[in-house]
Order: sequence, then C-alpha cells, then structure tokens
Amino acid sequence: MTHSIRSVLQTQLQQALAALKDAWRVMLRRGPSQIQFWFIALAIGVAAGFMALGFRKGINALQAYVYQTDDILHLHSFAENLPWEMVLIIPIIGGLIVGVILHLFTDDGRVRSVADVIEGAAVNDGRVETKAGIASFLASLITLSTGGSTGREGPVVHMAGVISTWVSNRIHADGITGRDLLGCAVAAAVSASFNAPIAGALFALEVVLRHFAVHAFAPIVIASVAGTVINRLEYGDVTEFILETPGSLQFYVELPAFLILGLVCGLVSLALMRAIFFAEDLGTHVQARLSLPRWLRPAVSGAMLGGLAVWFPHIIGVGYETTIRALTGDLVLTTAILFAVVKTAAVAITMGGRMGGGVFSPSLMIGALTGLAFGLIATGLLPDVSGTHTLYAFAGMGAVAAAVLGAPISTTLIVFELTGDWQIGLAVMVSVSMSTALASRLVDRSFFLTQLERRGVHLAAGPQAYLLAMLRAGSVMRPLGDPRSITEEQARVLMDQGLCIPASATLEAAMPYFDRDEIACLPVVVPEDDGTETPVGALYHVDALKAYNRALTATAAEEHS
Repeated sequence: MTHSIRSVLQTQLQQALAALKDAWRVMLRRGPSQIQFWFIALAIGVAAGFMALGFRKGINALQAYVYQTDDILHLHSFAENLPWEMVLIIPIIGGLIVGVILHLFTDDGRVRSVADVIEGAAVNDGRVETKAGIASFLASLITLSTGGSTGREGPVVHMAGVISTWVSNRIHADGITGRDLLGCAVAAAVSASFNAPIAGALFALEVVLRHFAVHAFAPIVIASVAGTVINRLEYGDVTEFILETPGSLQFYVELPAFLILGLVCGLVSLALMRAIFFAEDLGTHVQARLSLPRWLRPAVSGAMLGGLAVWFPHIIGVGYETTIRALTGDLVLTTAILFAVVKTAAVAITMGGRMGGGVFSPSLMIGALTGLAFGLIATGLLPDVSGTHTLYAFAGMGAVAAAVLGAPISTTLIVFELTGDWQIGLAVMVSVSMSTALASRLVDRSFFLTQLERRGVHLAAGPQAYLLAMLRAGSVMRPLGDPRSITEEQARVLMDQGLCIPASATLEAAMPYFDRDEIACLPVVVPEDDGTETPVGALYHVDALKAYNRALTATAAEEHS
C-alpha cells in the first residue's frame, strides 16, 4: 500500500516537473514576443487615446469659434438667442465642406464608421480603409462642429482602426494579431472618449471583435487603461454626466415597470434605426432623380438641419446639455416626447445626408428623453410605489443605446461609468435586457450589423454565414491538367449548359450551383478581351466544403483561445 502511494506521488511529481519545463520553454520561446506585443498594444492605446482627446477638443474649439461662445456645455441654450440666419447657415457651410472632403477622398462619398471597423475585423484581417478613414474623421469633425446631430464615437472608433491598420501593415501582422491590435485601438478610443475603461474594453470585445477570447483580453485591457489615463490627464477623474438627483429603486414591486420601459425603448431604438435607413434610401433616391452631385448632398441635409435648429436648437451636436436635463428631470412630459421625436429626425437627416458622426451619443439622449417621459407617466400613475422619474431616464438611456449598438454588456457598463451611479443596476439591467431582446429580433442584431447586411456583408448570422464570402473560387479550384480535375472538353460541356463561375467569385456564389444542379464540380473561368471565357480549373464541391470547414475551425480556434 505504501509503495503504491509512493509510486503515485512520484508519477505526479514527474508530471508536474515536465509541465514546468514545458512552461519554461514556452516562456523562453514566446515570452519576449508576447511582451513585445503588449508594448505595441500600450503604444497603440496611447496613440488612440490622444487621437480621441484631440477629436473631442477639436470639436469644442471649432464649435466655440463657429457659434461664438465659450460655454460649449450650454450651447443649446446659447443658440436660442443667436440670429436665426446664423443658426441656419452654419450647417449648410459645414455640409458643403464635408461634401467636398468626402468627394475628393472617398470613392463613394460615404462616411466610414463603426460598421466598417466590424467588417474589417471579420473579413479583412483587422484592417480598415486608411485614406477614406482619415477623410471621414475630418468630415465628422466638421459635422459635429457645425450643427450635425450625431455623436463622436463612430469617427474615433474608425480612426483608431486606421492607427492599428498602419501598425499591422508595418509589422506584417497576421489576421489574429491584426484583429487584436484593432481591438486595442478601439478600446482605447472609446475609453478616452467617455472616461470608461471597463466599457471600452468590453465594447471592443463585444461589438468589434464579437468574441471574448482570453488571448485578446490582456492587451485590450492595457490599451483601454492607457486611453483612460489620457482622458483623465486632461479632464480629471470625473464622469461625463454628473447627476444632482440620483434615483433610488422602490423595492421589487417597481421592476415590472422597468420591464415595460425596456420594451418601449426597444421600439424607440427600432424607430431610430429605421428612420436612419429610410433617410439614407430616400436621400439616395432623390439624389439620383435630381442628378444631384454627391458633394452637394451633405449641404442639402445641412440646410434641413439648420431649419430644424432654428426652432429646436437642442439638436445641435452631441446633445449633452439636453441629456443632462433629462437625467435631472428638468423637462416636462410633452417637451421630453417632442425633443425625442425631433432628435430622431435630426439624426436621420444627418446620417442620411452622409454628414458623418456616430449613433451612440444620440441614442443616449433619445433614451434619456424616452425614459424620462415614461417615468413621469409611471410615477404619476403609481406615486406610492415608485421611485424618482429620473431613475427611468437613467434606465432608458442605457436601454435605447444597448438596443442600437446590440451590446447589452458594454452599454450597461458604459452608462454606469458615464454617470458614476452603480446603485441602481437592477433597473438598468432589466430595461437593457428587454430592449435588446426585442430590437435584435426586428433588425439584424444591431444598427451596425444591419448596415452591413444592407451592403451585402452577412455578419449578423455569424462566421458560418460570412466565411464563404471570404473564399475565392480561384484559390480553391483544381487547375486544368491536374489528374484529379476534369478535362477542358468536359469543362466546356458544362459551360455550354451555363454551369461555370468566375475565378474571382466567392464560394458563397458557387454553393447554390451544387445544391441546385447536383453536380460534383463547377468549371472556373476567366474572361478574355474578346468577351469569351476560358476555363482554367474546376471547383469541386468536396474541396469547397473542406475549405469552408478549415475556415470555421480556424475561427473557432481563435475565438476560444
């Protein structure tokens, strides 16, 4: 018996020593490169943090100059006393400048934002467009400084992607490393923009990378902290919204009201998203019908915004003053509802007119107004079992933003960090969960993924849907002359039946042929100058499935590493 125990202990000791030796070898072989990667992540975090800080201060400085005020935090109140001609013309001039920038430096006149960063992470090895990204950054700066009704997170997220893309290209990063660096840059940019380190890291994982792999967590946290430090060096350790009248939940009997608020906010977020998409489609249709130059489209939207701002100056810019008024209950019911409707229209006009900016800050404002209106009704109907109506504004702010972003975890945390009030988490989580559950079933998961779906990029359904679009027939085919491939004569027989596919086509386009025609292979062709097509190989069904399986396996390995 004693000998048996000794043998077991000896075996366990040998296994432990072997494991330690393996760990030591791994550390010697891979440790320095990992440490180097963390330093790169830190450097990217610092760069993205300074970029976000510069963007914010640039907006403040340019806005102060354009509207001739030093009190940017109360711009809406100040704008009420400005000459109406000034309020009208500023967005028009801003729109003209934006239109020229986008016309000269983008191929489609479209502002790049968070959706493009998500696409870059999923299908482009963590890279985004550089020239168009810088142009979009400048266009958004002009938009937000001259009356555009959007937010600043979209431009800084994409510009963070430009920074990480530059680094990835310089170090020849592979797909996994490129995506990790992209996540680091995004986390730092969001953290520096909102002084929210926890939410910044989770936003990068939940929204951009769309997984929570352990290998990505440490560098993203390092970059997120770096971005927050940059923010706090300038603004100090203060929250974006300082609540003078924090809410308190009146026992659990009030929770059903927050369930209903969540559903209402889900519908409001749906209305906001649909309004933006409708404005985008309507703007494109009108532009085509009137043969309007694409550089003039933002100016037309600027004219509409200016006209709206004459009567409702609260739509100008990010809208923090109105958001704070909603969170402190400084609005009556009808005003809160009216402001929410007008702000929704203003956001749709700005984004439909391709003026630039993000959708997160507007969703915070609309959510706070929605929550306040709901809270005024709820507390008025049941005053004996209700807390303060400002608590509903707080929960509504998170619920609408979470549904728009499709990010309940990071949005819940970012709302907490924006306000510094962690005591009413139950109300916020209940509302956020209901709004996200409802809205995600009425759109393609989120505003960003629906944007991509409208462009034909199918990311909402997961890797199983979009990986086929990343694989080209020419890279998977068996060349003609390969003993395992068909002959040229057999290929031309199939071509005469209309069964062929270009070498540049994706497997997503090829797979329906196999399902519909029940064929084992499909000729792959290249076009000639005379308009004919020449077969160069054959795409076999089994090869396409193998390539798809390998891509799925690699994606799963990255997400679970």
